[in-house]
Amino acid sequence: MLKYFPHTMSDLEEMKKTLHIQTLDDLFKDIPQSVRWTKDYDLKEAMSETEIRNYFESLAQKTNTYKVFSGLGFYDHYEPALIKDILSRQEFLTAYTPYQPEVAQGTLTYIFEYQSMIQTLTGMDTSNASMYDGTTATAEAMFMAESITRRKRCLIASNVHPMIVDVVKTYAHYKGLEVELVSSKEGLVDREDLSSKLDEKVACFIVQKPNFYGLVESFHDIADLVHQNKSIFIENADISSLGLLTSPKDDGADIAVGDCQSLGMPLSYGGPTLGYMATLKQHVRKMPGRICGMSYDSEGRRAFVLTLQAREQHIRREKANSNICSNQSLMALYATVYLSVMGPNGIRKVNELSYQNAHYLHDRLLQTGKFKDVFNAPFLKEFVMETLLPSDLIQKALTDKGYFGAVSLENFGEGMENLVNFAVTEKRTKAEIDEFVSILEGLSW
Repeated sequence: MLKYFPHTMSDLEEMKKTLHIQTLDDLFKDIPQSVRWTKDYDLKEAMSETEIRNYFESLAQKTNTYKVFSGLGFYDHYEPALIKDILSRQEFLTAYTPYQPEVAQGTLTYIFEYQSMIQTLTGMDTSNASMYDGTTATAEAMFMAESITRRKRCLIASNVHPMIVDVVKTYAHYKGLEVELVSSKEGLVDREDLSSKLDEKVACFIVQKPNFYGLVESFHDIADLVHQNKSIFIENADISSLGLLTSPKDDGADIAVGDCQSLGMPLSYGGPTLGYMATLKQHVRKMPGRICGMSYDSEGRRAFVLTLQAREQHIRREKANSNICSNQSLMALYATVYLSVMGPNGIRKVNELSYQNAHYLHDRLLQTGKFKDVFNAPFLKEFVMETLLPSDLIQKALTDKGYFGAVSLENFGEGMENLVNFAVTEKRTKAEIDEFVSILEGLSW
């Protein structure tokens, strides 16, 4: 059986009759012959969607398309072609703001589904309708923790992405909160430093999984330390990785946040992406944004409505934790369609393939003798290595051959001058990885 039902012959005949045309070719008669593709496509008997895309891109001879081998928060994952078509369907193009459920059932339906999927992946009790991005969602989680605990200090692991740290500090500054970094030890959270900084003034501790270096660590002991201090444990997690790794709930987190860009969203110059936020039931009234719930109409039919909006528009300003008055609705629909298409097995397979590709690249780079390990900890699809090759030499060699990767970390802090970042997703083939390595292997300085 076909996964997606095509048009039948009777469908096509009815369409032609309605459009007053004789053949399907009549639909394209306004396109000049000079710009039409007249050659044989020479397709194989069976090709995956990604292979077909790559094939036609090669025919078009695009010069501005690079094969991505880096991450740092933005990942080149597979984007199912049908998502853009579903995004434009009229069922979802209802009123922008879903305050009036009678005219916004399309929007409210997919928001409800989105929330359910985020709850499933994070293991949390409830999710809001989405946030602007993962970075600001993390800062909003800090505001939640401050409101829950009535404390003014926030601890954040130094192995959290520096951009997230900067945004958290900016948010904290304008609300009179203090932010302090907890040091790292071999790329992981330094437990001793954390213990020494936890006191009765600490509202929360923020970690990231995988962290800025791509490393994955267990947080159970950290969660115990934070909770013993009656503080809130916040985990920023790559949502795609939760198809394979333990959930924030299982890690002991009270609030889960992060970015959904890894759910097949295009890189698109860094945005727009989508932030998610989920939490435990006891903290739901402290969560910013809006929550969609299911109800029933006067005739007993299932309907969706906004059930909670804990922000300045609806409660007294001094009691509001946030002034977030919207959500990233279009991209929430994107994430919902992606997760629906991929399913639990698909998103797990994405991470398994990414893991295999990343570790294959890692081992090949070690064999070149031009790169060496920095950390000795598990990683999923992203890792950091040390090299003495000049970063500008690496970048020029790669971009000349149509690759983007080995991004230098020298601008992210002291002591990172010789560190470079690599990330490999399920989209990369063995041939591409081998060519990528051969380019770097041939460099000398």
